[in-house]
Amino acid sequence: MAAIFYQTLLYCYILSGTIVHKPAPATKALHPLHVSTTEISYNAQNGHLEVICTIFTDDFESTLGKQYHTHTDLVKPDMHKAMDALIKQYLATNLHLKNNGTDAPLSYVGYEINREAANVYLETDKVTLPKKVDVNVSLLQDLYNDQINIVHISVNGVRKSAKLEYPNKVVGQSF
Repeated sequence: MAAIFYQTLLYCYILSGTIVHKPAPATKALHPLHVSTTEISYNAQNGHLEVICTIFTDDFESTLGKQYHTHTDLVKPDMHKAMDALIKQYLATNLHLKNNGTDAPLSYVGYEINREAANVYLETDKVTLPKKVDVNVSLLQDLYNDQINIVHISVNGVRKSAKLEYPNKVVGQSF
């Protein structure tokens, strides 16, 4: 009699364990921080301001998809050319530089994926030695109201940094 009781109890335990304690499906791990970095360096050899924007790939794909109402995939090689066009357009809208009070238009060079982030490369034409660099950066602020954009500016070995928390988007550094 006890054997039947324990067998029934075991079956109830097994059934309730598979029904009640069913593990939740795995979800994509999201990073808890929305941040980008923009590294601006003056290249004294060619007189250009060189820019590298580093943005989490998943966040960047989300904002590009939302902004341009299209499917985005920065990693897939056969979509690289289409993504180049979107990135070029997005950065032209959301990143502007001034050198010594004069607009310094950026030329898009390209992008590459580095682990979980996309590195986007831009540069200016030849500029005079920067004494003041002003940056207007609103990367991903259209998607995340907790976005942080960190800006590093280097001129002749002097590096200055600023943290721009949404909604702030403008920083100026003097050298």
